Amino acid sequence: MKSVNDVDFIADCAHAGQVDKIGVPYIEHVRAVAAGLAPFGDEMTMAGLLHDIIEDTDWTAERLREEGLSDRVVSAVEAVTNQKGVPYEEKIRRIVASSDATLVKISDNAHNSHPDRAAQLPAEKRTRLAAKYRAARNVLWTAADDRDIEAIITIVNPSLLDELRERQAAG
Repeated sequence: MKSVNDVDFIADCAHAGQVDKIGVPYIEHVRAVAAGLAPFGDEMTMAGLLHDIIEDTDWTAERLREEGLSDRVVSAVEAVTNQKGVPYEEKIRRIVASSDATLVKISDNAHNSHPDRAAQLPAEKRTRLAAKYRAARNVLWTAADDRDIEAIITIVNPSLLDELRERQAAG
């Protein structure tokens, strides 16, 4: 079984040279997602580190298994991987069929929604993505326990705590 450090090294190498929408090294995003999943154990942390590896690199699920990653980790990564021709909303509905994938996507969404990141985007893109991510949270958060959501967003994006409280008050 791989350690979290081993998986961090795999992710670092796989995403070497990649940058996110705001020009930051991509590894910082996957590490932030993984940090939000740390309360759920090493396998979930690993899934966070690898959540975009199949989608954004030449790595495959088979290769991850050959490297010794557990089926739980690889299954979560596969579930959150974009598939060509599948609309984002459908992807989110598919993700909530897996509790592990749901937590990974909640952490990913929280980091993508972080105000410090959003502030660096052009206004039109910021507005469009904010609506997209909020709509995804409406589905994702319904499929997860509020305590788990709170654990993740407290680490990754505490600015979402007010949104969670509003949801809890309305529910």
